[in-house]
Amino acid sequence: MNETKVQWHPGFVAAMNLELSQNLKDLTFLQEYNLNTKPLEIDLLVIKKEAGVHISNAIGGFFRGHNIMEYKSPEDHLDIDVFYKSGAYAGLYKSYGKTLDEVKADDVTVSILRAVKPRGLFRYFKEHGYTVSEPYKGIYYIEDHVLFPTQIVVTDELDKNEHKWIRFLSDKLEKPQIQELVENIGRLSGKRDKELADSVLRVSIGANKRAFEEARGDEHMYEALMEFMIPDLELKEKEWERAGQQRGLEQGLEQGLEQGLEQGLEKGIQGTVAVLRRFGHENSEIKATIVEQFGLTPDKAEKFL
Repeated sequence: MNETKVQWHPGFVAAMNLELSQNLKDLTFLQEYNLNTKPLEIDLLVIKKEAGVHISNAIGGFFRGHNIMEYKSPEDHLDIDVFYKSGAYAGLYKSYGKTLDEVKADDVTVSILRAVKPRGLFRYFKEHGYTVSEPYKGIYYIEDHVLFPTQIVVTDELDKNEHKWIRFLSDKLEKPQIQELVENIGRLSGKRDKELADSVLRVSIGANKRAFEEARGDEHMYEALMEFMIPDLELKEKEWERAGQQRGLEQGLEQGLEQGLEQGLEKGIQGTVAVLRRFGHENSEIKATIVEQFGLTPDKAEKFL
């Protein structure tokens, strides 16, 4: 099976929205904010609407008026040049105000988030006289030699009681963390929060396929996952039977075929595709399945992917 590249940034934006949910009315989130041309793009710009507002989350407690946030996936390097690049983005953002000095330098911060601590970069800080403090677990303030207040957030080190979402953007999740994520999702009630959590869950599944497959072996966790992942298909309790290694495939087919009978062939096929995709099957597998089960030609099957 071909590995699909994990799209980390949508999950990052969703996780930060959830992390800062207690102050949503006080903040404006601008995803992939263009500084100028396409390559000059901030992952997330967070603007405080009122200067005096206190942000309860420790990551946001560092914020001032204009806050540049850069997320580095497990595949991304974070060295001294990348560190300065993030600071340069902040400098460009400050300089692109509509009027002279519209954005004050002392009202800008830089936050760089990464799952694992970049030890080479921290060694560089020590060797070159940077002052580094850790006011909160996993949150490092970098002082001296920086244009703007800068923090590096090591998400694997964060307090799990304080930070319930950003920690799950990792490719090293194990069953206890997956269970914790599912429990956090189960506590959500609002439509917006559930949609954001869905983005975090999708990224986590894509980055930890083997761990999620193992977690599905736990019937309680399997049901909890499926209840959140496919609520639109209204799976019934009797359909949660184990089916070995082909369990996801067979249940997807069963539900899709049932919808085909009840709601028409096209909706049934769409339902099947949705279920199989959520179970991590590649397009080639999905296509072969719907060709066989619904009697489609390969060209017609392609239209549903």
